[in-house]
Amino acid sequence: MKSGIHPDYHFITVQMTDGTSYQTRSTWGKDGDTLALEIDPTAHPAWTGGRGGMLDSGGQVARFNKRFGGLTLGKK
Repeated sequence: MKSGIHPDYHFITVQMTDGTSYQTRSTWGKDGDTLALEIDPTAHPAWTGGRGGMLDSGGQVARFNKRFGGLTLGKK
């Protein structure tokens, strides 16, 4: 291996949104730094299975359905 081309891996502490933390090796920051996460697997709906609803701002979905609701893709 060539010397001087690899990143410096060191231990950091990762702090989750619920206050728990763990140590891991990373190239982020300096040795002993704490990385505080704003979104993590314990809080984000993508990982927790949360159900995201479609937002209908200003009735746009209703307007779309009114204009194009009668269209079908099947053959007649």
